[in-house]
Amino acid sequence: MMLPGKADIEAAADLVYGAFPATPQRVWPLLAERAGTEVWVKHENHTPIGAFKIRGGLAYMAQCDADSMVTATRGNHGQSVAYAARQAGKRVTVVVPEGNSREKNAAMRAFGADLAVHGRDFQDSLEHALSMADAERLHFLPSFHPALVAGVATWGYELLRAVPHLDALYVPIGLGSGICGAIAAREALGLGTEIIGVVARKAASYALSFEAGRAVSTNSADTMADGMACRTPNEAALEIVLKHAARIVTVDDNEIEAAMRHYFTDTHNVIEGAGAAPLAALLKERESMAGKAVGLVASGGNIDIEVYRRVLAGD
Repeated sequence: MMLPGKADIEAAADLVYGAFPATPQRVWPLLAERAGTEVWVKHENHTPIGAFKIRGGLAYMAQCDADSMVTATRGNHGQSVAYAARQAGKRVTVVVPEGNSREKNAAMRAFGADLAVHGRDFQDSLEHALSMADAERLHFLPSFHPALVAGVATWGYELLRAVPHLDALYVPIGLGSGICGAIAAREALGLGTEIIGVVARKAASYALSFEAGRAVSTNSADTMADGMACRTPNEAALEIVLKHAARIVTVDDNEIEAAMRHYFTDTHNVIEGAGAAPLAALLKERESMAGKAVGLVASGGNIDIEVYRRVLAGD
């Protein structure tokens, strides 16, 4: 897949800004003190769905002629397409796995999506959504697509235009639109910022694939960071990551949860597991990143209250 260029990203930005303004990027002194370096946080938890995915949904829906569609998600992608579909007067069915976040499910319904529950994880839900598309003649809306990447790239474009001196930018990896969008933004702006992927140890398919130089799937993706719970890499996304990412850092669930607590104590922002993973990775690499200017994307803030209570309590 060709990366979206500057014109593609700016066209997607026009669509995004028709729905909401650019999100802020902020320096938080306590986070900088904790990390031992200059830290900029891109607050994608401040979008109308509380996550960066809304950008891709708006861009995709603008080029989609179908009136009825189906997709699969762990939550934020589903909220994105539900929001965008309602704006466009379209219908979308979202397939989620069993035990999915109750609050993300409720939000998707509130944005107008029809929910179907199937399977033990995202991969099972994805395969079921593909079957539904075939059986019911619905348009299948993927979780990775050039239009989605162009839309998502707008957050990286905003950040890197505002802070072009960043030495590195940490991005969580689920299926890959976030990191590919960040890479596209960097390339469009002609910068040298290192793009560093972050995965959960219990959902390490992209880290394993990066090391092997080819797609490597895992048998499970049982991490509390549901936005990164992918066990089968997307081939197109992986090709871009292999070519353009500096490295991939693996963090465990305890490190992710600690980062969530740090975000609360240091910034008083509620950040979900995937959104906190970049901070966990930076803290893991604290010594080697000392003295550099670093960006973190707080990619979402959607987490069930009982899970967040447990995380804050450190249980």
